[in-house]
Amino acid sequence: MPVILPVLNADDYTVNPSKIIALGLNYIDHIKESQSVDVQNFTDEIPAEPVLFVKTPNVLIGPDQPIILPRFVNAYGFENVRTDYEAELALIINDRVKNLDENEAMEHIFGFTCFNDISQRNLQKTDKAGWFRGKSLDTFGPIGPIIIPPHALEDPQNLEITCRLNDQVVQHSNTRHMLFKIPEIVAYVSKNFTLEPGDIIITGTPSGVGPLQDGDVVEVEIDKIGTLRNPVKAE
Repeated sequence: MPVILPVLNADDYTVNPSKIIALGLNYIDHIKESQSVDVQNFTDEIPAEPVLFVKTPNVLIGPDQPIILPRFVNAYGFENVRTDYEAELALIINDRVKNLDENEAMEHIFGFTCFNDISQRNLQKTDKAGWFRGKSLDTFGPIGPIIIPPHALEDPQNLEITCRLNDQVVQHSNTRHMLFKIPEIVAYVSKNFTLEPGDIIITGTPSGVGPLQDGDVVEVEIDKIGTLRNPVKAE
């Protein structure tokens, strides 16, 4: 179901994208932890251009809704079943665009919010099709708690981003450390895919990703946006 979020100084917004485009490997410190993440095509090599993958809209849930750890993954007999949190800055596209230049990209952003790119690592490592299934299971895309328009955010390229697991800080960085900056990301994505109003782009995660367990509470906090909080439940 679509997620309804408040917008700063505006009416509520129904988050219902045609697609969610995600960036992998967009913080150097996260690239350096590739060995511990241990999924296919995740190496310590610095990418020459943005690394894109898709999350399907069924992942979306709002603040305080539970992240569900799916039961079926346990049937595979993996030695260590691991589903991770990943704190990220998300942006929502305002209008239908294609082939944007970097200098006009910011004009086509409706707003910014927090996102948690939940990732099932065993499927990411073993599926021959790559990351798709491990990134797109139900509830694997918490978003919120509010949408902040670009004009109210000052500089989205200088925001503290923090993830807490059960009140303990596990990720902390700043969006200035992105390898590919927001205008470059939006322009690059728009050259590959026509972007529609409401489409979401998530901009990558810093280091410190780690596993979730039944009963956990995970929070993504981004400066000037707020805190996205979600409990974790085993199916």
